Amino acid sequence: MIDPETLARPRTSPASRPLLGLTVLLVEDSRYASDALRLMCLRSGARLRRADSLRAAERHLQVYRPSVLIVDPGLPDGSGLDLIARLSAARPRIPVIFAMSGDPGLDGAARQAGADGFLAKPLVRVAEFQQAILRHLPPDRCPSGPYALSQEQIRPDRLAYRDDLEHVRAVLAARPGAAALAYAAQFLKGVAQSAGDPGLAQAASGLTGHGAEAGLAHVMGLIEARLAERMAI
Repeated sequence: MIDPETLARPRTSPASRPLLGLTVLLVEDSRYASDALRLMCLRSGARLRRADSLRAAERHLQVYRPSVLIVDPGLPDGSGLDLIARLSAARPRIPVIFAMSGDPGLDGAARQAGADGFLAKPLVRVAEFQQAILRHLPPDRCPSGPYALSQEQIRPDRLAYRDDLEHVRAVLAARPGAAALAYAAQFLKGVAQSAGDPGLAQAASGLTGHGAEAGLAHVMGLIEARLAERMAI
């Protein structure tokens, strides 16, 4: 007979999970990027909670104070940089605050807003994620003994990419204005880059500026083609 407590025990030791005991609040609207963080935290021992908008993040923050906050600057209801600026100035401060984006040009703006660091999408190597967090943790929150950094590379669920494409399709099908098109363009570009879909990432740039109407039709066609593809589960 199998002991239930044995099943509940972690299969790895605390030494191989250097972020054990930390709670990470991820403010991210992409399911694909969120799945990457889920796997990172799972391999590292951290607990992940997710908010897909600024409004949802505020609800989380009213209930608990995370050890680590990771924010996507481009959110459906506003700028994640504003959230970073406010929370970096709050006292007591969340110990570690990061921005995360597929646009490396936002690194400087994130740090100017008060972020401790910047995570570039796509996140692939678990060790890089662990080191980034540990580098900014207060000494009393870091592992007290030796620990091993994972050399694993993660692969998010491709079904999460389909969810993101369906989300963009719904936004674009609603005949969006300029602001919604700008949001859809940055969202789709970041998600497609992370998922290794350069054709769709490039097409996303056509959603704004001159020729946006033709760009919209082109992007919608590509999204429909992607969603029509059979995907192994």
